[in-house]
Amino acid sequence: MSDNWLKRWNDRYQEKAYAYGKNPNEFLKEQIQKLKIGSILFGAEGEGRNSVYAATLGWNVSAFDISIEGNKKAMQLAKEHNVSIDYRVGQLPNLKFDPGQFDAIALIYAHFPLNIRTEYHKLLDQKLKKGGNIILEAFSKNNLEYRSKNPKIGGPPTTELLFSIDEIKSDFENYEILELVEKEIELSEGLYHNGKGSVVRFVGRKTH
Repeated sequence: MSDNWLKRWNDRYQEKAYAYGKNPNEFLKEQIQKLKIGSILFGAEGEGRNSVYAATLGWNVSAFDISIEGNKKAMQLAKEHNVSIDYRVGQLPNLKFDPGQFDAIALIYAHFPLNIRTEYHKLLDQKLKKGGNIILEAFSKNNLEYRSKNPKIGGPPTTELLFSIDEIKSDFENYEILELVEKEIELSEGLYHNGKGSVVRFVGRKTH
């Protein structure tokens, strides 16, 4: 993962405001309430809005991101809500989460660089228990068209950082698909996700 990538996120999260707000993502909020409370891992968790929300529901929460600045704001948000989260800073292969440790994994706008994305998805799969669930929402490749009309929707500026349904199926092939759609949605998340965009939503249950 390049130094430029790390600098980009540290710079964004150094801003006083929470880049994507303090409230949880709506799809995550909707889906997590369908699950039995247990242990959950949040990938590319940034400033902690989703992991802190899960902790307020009683989940045993772990998270990771490359940005120390994101971590600082997540810890502050957890303090505001009087909850604790295990938030580790670094690259996933080095973070020592245990195989089969989690009942659920949440990937909310976790746009990992293409050269490591499949590797990270396979590693995350190893951390999930059989029968565990993945919840994913991310911008689709079609979001570039929306972004060109309204830059405020945000999302990666290049196709290789965006998602397709086929890529999700390929990376999570040992999952029962509970939901897998590409759709237009209206986002209102902090400074950087505002307006109509195109996303892929995936909920899957690990079968083996």
